[in-house]
Amino acid sequence: MWRDKGKRLKRPFDLVVASTALVLLSPVLLLIAAVVLVSSGPPVLFRQTRVGRGGRRFEILKFRTMVPDAEVRGTHVCPDDDDRVTGCGRFLRHWYLDELPQLVNIVRGEMSLVGPRPETPEYVDLLGPDELRVLEVLPGLVGPSTLQFMDEAVLLAGAGDPDQYYRSTMVHQRNKADLAYLELQGFGYDLRLLLHQAALIVRSV
Repeated sequence: MWRDKGKRLKRPFDLVVASTALVLLSPVLLLIAAVVLVSSGPPVLFRQTRVGRGGRRFEILKFRTMVPDAEVRGTHVCPDDDDRVTGCGRFLRHWYLDELPQLVNIVRGEMSLVGPRPETPEYVDLLGPDELRVLEVLPGLVGPSTLQFMDEAVLLAGAGDPDQYYRSTMVHQRNKADLAYLELQGFGYDLRLLLHQAALIVRSV
């Protein structure tokens, strides 16, 4: 019963927190946008197609951390030593500030504060029938695989072929972590994941 009640609270909680954060953080968002624009030119936002609940596609928003033609110059994965990442981008990635525009995705109802991380269509195509159950819920800004793979860029940098390693191994490992969310989801669990993520970011200083 408590888990069902938590699920009903999820959307109102997402909407209130994301909307409030957008208002309170608006000076920070404008500052970041200005720094990205001055340091590496337009566009300020990075937009990419991701697969959400029920297989519906949406455009995820992030502050741009790579050179403008990054997707032409390489794959969708980004190892730690990727020379496509700008100086400003490295700072934003370290503090996860590049993810803040996804608050807009949350307000739109395309994402939740907590849930499986959304993949691009090319990586979703690699998932098996059971793995695709991850699409039963809204994707999240924070989730089990986000926490488990905070060192993803380092792991990719150590692989001979980062894209192949992600396709053959990491996408399935991340999916396994996120599938556990389907069984554990609830207001209390979501709150613990959010607090855990915040604590890990602070410790990374």
